[in-house]
Amino acid sequence: MNESEKKIDAKLIFSIIAAGIMSFSGVVVETAMNVTFPTLMEEFGIGTSTVQWITTGYLLILAMIIPASSYLKKRFTLKKLFVTAICLFLIGTIMAAVTPVFSLLLLGRLIQGVGTGIALPLMFNIVLEQVPAKKLGLMMGIASLITAMAPAVGPSVGGMLVSNFGWRMIFISLIPLLLLSFFLGVFSIRQVTETEKISFQWLDYFFLAAGFACFIFATSTASDAGWISVQVLGLLAASIICIVIFCLRCKKRETPLIDIRVFRCVPFSLSVLVLVFIQFICLGLGFLIPNYAQLVLGEEAFLAGCLLLPGCIIGAVLSPISGRMLDRFGAKKPILSGNFCIILATVCFSIFALKLNIGSFILFYIFFAFGQGFSVGNTMTNGLKQLPPELNPDGNAVINTLQQLAGAIGTSIITTIVAASQAKLPDDMAAATAQGTQYSFYLLAVLAVVVICCSLGVFALSGKKKQA
Repeated sequence: MNESEKKIDAKLIFSIIAAGIMSFSGVVVETAMNVTFPTLMEEFGIGTSTVQWITTGYLLILAMIIPASSYLKKRFTLKKLFVTAICLFLIGTIMAAVTPVFSLLLLGRLIQGVGTGIALPLMFNIVLEQVPAKKLGLMMGIASLITAMAPAVGPSVGGMLVSNFGWRMIFISLIPLLLLSFFLGVFSIRQVTETEKISFQWLDYFFLAAGFACFIFATSTASDAGWISVQVLGLLAASIICIVIFCLRCKKRETPLIDIRVFRCVPFSLSVLVLVFIQFICLGLGFLIPNYAQLVLGEEAFLAGCLLLPGCIIGAVLSPISGRMLDRFGAKKPILSGNFCIILATVCFSIFALKLNIGSFILFYIFFAFGQGFSVGNTMTNGLKQLPPELNPDGNAVINTLQQLAGAIGTSIITTIVAASQAKLPDDMAAATAQGTQYSFYLLAVLAVVVICCSLGVFALSGKKKQA
């Protein structure tokens, strides 16, 4: 599609909304289910190690499906991919809503993961392909706020539904939204590029999927077995070996599953690191804040989840505005402003960790949400702009895959830090949780500094490229 042919019309808006609703539903239900664990354990008579597969299994499927998104986009039309994704997600949602046993609930969540794994990159591919360059920042901001804000919305929505209607309502409430998404997508999604009849590299895919699976298994067991246990170290080693084999095989392919040449572009690679660490911080805060509010401040689950909502609303409003700023003034000002706000928020959380209250949680998280709204969409847009257009699907697949992995390892590491402090002071859970939370905030503050350093590196290298 030539740049002169690109325009923002009703069909493009509706297609982004359709894919966005499904992506939002997938991420919201992922985080909303976290507050249902105690209820599910009691209802189905299972333990923590079993119920956590509701989230871990879902993340595993996402990490296995998203890497294939570049191939799927080249091989099939966008509408076929969307219809397949929405039908799978609906089947999984209905199955999870009516299941009488935990095994079928887990199967429903895995099927949902397949649907989300197809839909999440699809939304960004529609924007990258069909939006005019002068409006790309705005539309990427709108698209990215969906995935950026959903992890914070999930706990409050989940807490409200579980408290008032039961955990099954989390799935039932999604069905009208998914049906709306289906009809909007069938009506509006269009194809602007030719599909290619290319073969799927099954062996390469096996090594990549195995690498991600071992990685997620390692992070999910680390909180119990310990990060330096033989089991965890063995899984991490297996993960590294599989990924290295995958990369070596991709170098020899004319049509690789993921074109790893994207990593030769240093500004893009640094942008990926920025997005990965922000996702780590986001999901870390999403765990720490409700957990602290319940165990230290003694608040109920619903109120604890709602602490994130004011920041979510502000972040949702700011994302399109920050994208518009990128279109008008370039990427540097909004991204660095956002990075600074993230540092400010994490430093404030660290300094006042032992004296936090409801008001300070809301205020500091607003600073973070402000920074996230200015950073995430613009960093993704600017990073993908560093790549040739033909590598954008591969870059999109890389970003979405690594964000999911960052969420998995982020939650595991933060959980391990808090659990270690709780184990040292089992008789004073509130004090132990506060101490572990402070240590976790220190880590998030360090990562926030790394984020702004990576962003500065992007602009320094991009400036040299322009001068050359």
